[in-house]
Amino acid sequence: MKKEMMKLLSLCFVLAIGIGLFAGCAKEAPIAVSTNTETEAETEVAESDVDDDYKLVLKLSHVFSPDEQLTKSMDAAAAKILEKTNGAIEIQTFPQGQIATYKDGVEQVVRGADFISVEDPSYIGDYVPEFTALVGPMLYNNYDEYRELVRTEMVQEWTKKAEEKGIKILALDFIFGFRNVITDKVVVTPEDLKGVKLRTPGSQLFIETLNAMGATSTPLPWGETFSALEQGIVDGLEGSEFTNINTKVYETGKKNVALTNHFLGTCGVYISLDVWNSIPEKYRIIMQEEFDAEADYSVELLKSQHADVVKELESYGVEFNEVDVAAFTEATKGLYETLPGLNIEIYNQIQAELAEIRGN
Repeated sequence: MKKEMMKLLSLCFVLAIGIGLFAGCAKEAPIAVSTNTETEAETEVAESDVDDDYKLVLKLSHVFSPDEQLTKSMDAAAAKILEKTNGAIEIQTFPQGQIATYKDGVEQVVRGADFISVEDPSYIGDYVPEFTALVGPMLYNNYDEYRELVRTEMVQEWTKKAEEKGIKILALDFIFGFRNVITDKVVVTPEDLKGVKLRTPGSQLFIETLNAMGATSTPLPWGETFSALEQGIVDGLEGSEFTNINTKVYETGKKNVALTNHFLGTCGVYISLDVWNSIPEKYRIIMQEEFDAEADYSVELLKSQHADVVKELESYGVEFNEVDVAAFTEATKGLYETLPGLNIEIYNQIQAELAEIRGN
């Protein structure tokens, strides 16, 4: 009997120890897991706080007037980016050349300023010459040809070259119409422009092109154009129907438009690559999407409005005339060999891509 009692006590003792050990392990395991979970949560909160505190103010500059679609597109993109980033990315827009534009604006980008330059791609041509050829004279028949061209592998390779110069290209296809010669005389051939002083932007491409077309280029800031017309410093200018109507060029008395279509008016959007890379990725995605969306919208809007704009200009006494396109094309073709950094091979590459686009 004693022996059986001793065995029973021993068994109880062993069971008690086992239960105690199991209970101890059960308490320790949750503590270890709980500690790790709290650490991960604290890390997530810390990262969230960093994002919530992020703030970048960018100045965006261009030369267009408040009434022009380009201005409206930039303002719309800035507003949507501010909203969708919850205020993290604020883009302050400055139209009509209030701050640095043209070469000065692109230089701000290259220097790494918190700045967005909206300019003709020829200004990027100062750093990557192929972009001058991209917007060269007498190339395109319509908006879509240009838009398809900038999406080709050839042009994408050029954008990589721009990045090597510190320029991130967010868009190349904010279009504002074909540019035509606006004077008070009928212009049909290059000979008709002999001795005619035309206001042009300061881009070498514009200056050399209008000279090759027979005119005498007179580079002036846009803000000085109307006074220069009144004072006889220039005899006319070149620009699109949308610029004509939105800035009331027709009120200067220059009411003849020669449909040279010598340039497709287009702007790109440029930011410093270093600044771009410093922006959190989720905000970069939003910025890119909004600029892309506004470019798409603005082009479709211009397509739908052009005929009505022409009719309205005609109601103000503006007259339009066709020109000898072949003569102007021949007169300007040599620029692809004489402008800095360009050569006829680049011109031929562009023509080959356009031929394929037109064939499709």
